[in-house]
Parts: sequence; structure tokens; C-alpha cells
Amino acid sequence: MSEVLTLALAKGRLAEKTFDLLENMGIDCSEARDPGRQLVLWDRKENIRFILVKPSDVPTYVDHGVADLGVVGKDTLLEAGRPLYEVLDLGFGRCRLCIAGYPEKNTDSVSHAVFRVATKYPHIARSYYGDMGQSIEIIELHGSVELGPVIGLSDVILDIVESGSTLKANGLQVLDEVCDVSARLVCNRVSLKTKRARVQWLIDGISGQLE
Repeated sequence: MSEVLTLALAKGRLAEKTFDLLENMGIDCSEARDPGRQLVLWDRKENIRFILVKPSDVPTYVDHGVADLGVVGKDTLLEAGRPLYEVLDLGFGRCRLCIAGYPEKNTDSVSHAVFRVATKYPHIARSYYGDMGQSIEIIELHGSVELGPVIGLSDVILDIVESGSTLKANGLQVLDEVCDVSARLVCNRVSLKTKRARVQWLIDGISGQLE
């Protein structure tokens, strides 16, 4: 029997889109699509194991080698900062990672000592402003980040923007785009060497579906 390949997938839309690609390759994802309370799911025929985890945990599982490959948003990948091979842009889950706030607000116009950024991406925020030589205070929020500038908790936000309707409804605007975001297939560095044939088979198969 071929050696086990383990895939770490973010629960929800990214996993469902990934299952579509895999099923088109002939991989059985029926158990993974309906896991119940199971945490580890299988396609026994192809000897592929699926683990469904929180999006922010995908890079951790792949980095530590308990998963050979994973599917994760580019935003989560950048925030994690782990040494993974990013092998494919899968093209779904597209949005933008942006700085947003009131158009008149900038680092020179604040009345307090330090420019405040509300975000669930502290690593990306520090890197973005650090590259510009700006000192900031991070306000970590994990829900309704747009509320930060509205009530004066922060000067701007760094967050995912899809349609921009929530920003517009609250009088906020995109001030700068940090990067484009979409789902990425990532691979553990050791797995790419020790399971090269199996890993390449999966990468090539998914790539073929994208074309």
C-alpha cells in the first residue's frame, strides 16, 4: 500500500472547495465531508488522511510534520510566518488584506502619542508599518474589527476586505492594500523530500484541476 498522505484543512468553505478539487481527481472525500464528531477522516483506497482544524492551526500542523500538506488562506500563512513551501495558489477564497479607516486619519494627524492599529494580524501589522519606519500600538481584536476606528479605540484597522460594504456602512475607506489573499496549498519541507512521489502526485493532480 502507498504511504499515508495527511492533509490539514481549515473547516468550512476552504475545506469544501478543496474537496471539490480532490474529488475531481478521484479521491473519496465523503467521510471528510460528513465527519460527525470524528477528528481524523480517511480515503482508505488512496491512503489519504484528512484532519479538519481551525484555519490558524493549519500552518502549525504542517510545520510540525503531522500533516504533509495543508490548505490555508494567504493571510493566515503570512501571520503564522512558518517555513512552509507554498506550492499552489488555489484561486478560491479571494479577498484583500487592507488598511482601512477614515480618509483624513494618518500617522501625523493623531492627537495621542502612538498610532493605533486594530487587527487580528499583529505580526503582519508590525511588519507592514515597520517597513515604513513607523511605530504603532497593536490593538488585538477578533470580531467586528471595524468598530475600532468608529468608537476611537484605534486610528485604523488592518483586516480582510471582501465587498467593502461593512466599511462603507460605517464611513470607513480602504487606505492601502497590503496584499491579495486566496487559498494556498502548502507543504512540509521534510515531506517534500521523504514522500516526494506521493506529494508531487497530489500537487500535480490539483494543479491539473486548476488548469
